[in-house]
Amino acid sequence: MSSQDIPEETPSSEQDHAHGAVAVKDPFADPGLPAHRPRVQDIDERAARRSERTVALLFTVSMLSTVAFIASYVIFPVDKIVYIWPFGHVSALNFALGITLGLALFCIGAGAVHWARTLMSDEERVDERHPIEAPPEVKAKVMADFAAGAEESGFGRRKLIRNTLFGALAMVPLSGVVLLRDLGPLPEDKLRHTLWAKGKQLINMNTNEPLRPEDVSVGSLTFAMPEGLSEHDHSFQTEIAKAALMIVRIQPEDIKDKRELEWSHEGIVAFSKICTHVGCPISLYEQQTHHVLCPCHQSTFDLSDGARVIFGPAGHPLPQLRIGVNDEGFLEALSDFDEPVGPAFWERG
Repeated sequence: MSSQDIPEETPSSEQDHAHGAVAVKDPFADPGLPAHRPRVQDIDERAARRSERTVALLFTVSMLSTVAFIASYVIFPVDKIVYIWPFGHVSALNFALGITLGLALFCIGAGAVHWARTLMSDEERVDERHPIEAPPEVKAKVMADFAAGAEESGFGRRKLIRNTLFGALAMVPLSGVVLLRDLGPLPEDKLRHTLWAKGKQLINMNTNEPLRPEDVSVGSLTFAMPEGLSEHDHSFQTEIAKAALMIVRIQPEDIKDKRELEWSHEGIVAFSKICTHVGCPISLYEQQTHHVLCPCHQSTFDLSDGARVIFGPAGHPLPQLRIGVNDEGFLEALSDFDEPVGPAFWERG
């Protein structure tokens, strides 16, 4: 076959042009937004009201969970352990707090999502890009869009949702306020009172026997605690730290303070053993001068003159306990201390 018999090949572009161009689809073309399909809530008001009640129920459950969270602090003691399957033995307080707080937060989130998915407008809109600066017309558009969004959300119309949402959001922060309770025990008025009360006998801390006036000799120093308090009690250290008492017998004519003499019995006086500086126990007594010395920082008190401070950093005298004798001849308290014992504290007034 000669070269003349071989047909010339036409370039593909020329062939395409000769036979008609074939359109090639751009793989990155913008498909555009799908057609909007209305939801059942958009066309059925009864379905919309069901969704509204569902959202309100979730917000209401959140409020009740917050109340349960706060109540858990009152109901469950810190040391209570319970068995809960499948968690095993857990702290009842921690478990209750976790469940109630988690449920409160979950219901707010679930209610907001359900509200947005079923009642708020779901129509997609294209907003062309614009410069960062906001000219007046853009600001006006934003405000108009905001007003339209508020109108479409039904926030103004659906008062049940709005009110329950406000209630849930207002109550959830209370959980954080209650958590402040864990900063420590509330002082209340515990620092102002001790176990001493009218009729409580003075118990010798060495013999654990009630004291009689004849058991206290002139110049001696005796330590006492309230009747009913035992070293085996769980709260012994806490209570004795406030109620520890030291008893001395002074000749009545040597007592200089009038109230001290009135609150004594035959020269037997009872003062708090807790130093008013930093709370150290006082144990050093000088019988000639009737002075007691705190071994920690050498605060010195005159027990013949209302236990006033005569040396050292203590800020005020030792509190005195008013005492007497009961029908059986035992020493007893006639009241509690009339002021807080130990160091000064900010509640003192």
